Amino acid sequence: MSGLALLCPGQGGQHPGMFDLALAAGAGRPVLEAARRILGEDPVALARSASPRLFENAVAQPLVCAATLAAWEALRGRLPAPRAVAGYSLGELSAWACAGGLEAAEAVGLAARRAAAMDAATAGPAGLLALRGLPLATLEALTVGAGAEVAIVNGPDHLVAGGSIAALEALATTATAAGAATVRRLPIGVAAHTSALAGAVAPFAAALAASGLHDPAVPVLAGTSGVALRLRADGVEALSTQLGRRLEWARVLASAAELGCTVFLELGPGQALARMADENVPGAASRSVDDFRGVEGVLRWVQARLEGG
Repeated sequence: MSGLALLCPGQGGQHPGMFDLALAAGAGRPVLEAARRILGEDPVALARSASPRLFENAVAQPLVCAATLAAWEALRGRLPAPRAVAGYSLGELSAWACAGGLEAAEAVGLAARRAAAMDAATAGPAGLLALRGLPLATLEALTVGAGAEVAIVNGPDHLVAGGSIAALEALATTATAAGAATVRRLPIGVAAHTSALAGAVAPFAAALAASGLHDPAVPVLAGTSGVALRLRADGVEALSTQLGRRLEWARVLASAAELGCTVFLELGPGQALARMADENVPGAASRSVDDFRGVEGVLRWVQARLEGG
């Protein structure tokens, strides 16, 4: 029988309408109030401003977490129970809330704590660079040769590298010369999921240990391995260690498929995870809530795909 996987995005897909679906459904108000308290301003107005601040780490992480969880509040209880939940980078924190292992408002606060720990651990200008179109082994060799690190593996010819701006500029030059089809800086100012963020792991682990994180109702797939996690202690370890370790997103999608997930719904903002599910999981039906004008369209699509339509 077909199963549903929820996908929770990381930062990078912020846009002015990122709260529209939840607002139209009249859901997610507690999540938005939590975001207002944490950000010190209205998250909806901030998103609609299209300000460059949307991509500052300290703003982006709680804002994206709030948008993801507000969308889930609009859908929760009306969708079949997911078979698994997975999150990309920051999205792994949102995934624990969607899986019933963390209150949504507290997740938004932890997103802000996560951003602060990452910013504090960052020494000098840094970022992430998406590379695509060459064999993975070639991309890895180019990354190491430029003095950067592999941060995320998205597919057999697709990775994200992290490092200093100088290392990323060198990598962009060599990857372009080698024939990479995609060489693109991501709008993120830290070298997430590399050894440069090792100093953020312990502070965030302490914040998680002191939080209300608990065993989830459905499995959460660990970003660094794809392993299905079902215990609080595993969540504390996974959510903290991933800050300084590379993510294996392609492996996460494969694990979801092994659990019987054939329908992948990205909660937004953005559509990147739905596209990657299409590319990595044969026969998958994948969409983002950003593809729909309202909740009813999302519900109809999910139900039809689960029934084989």
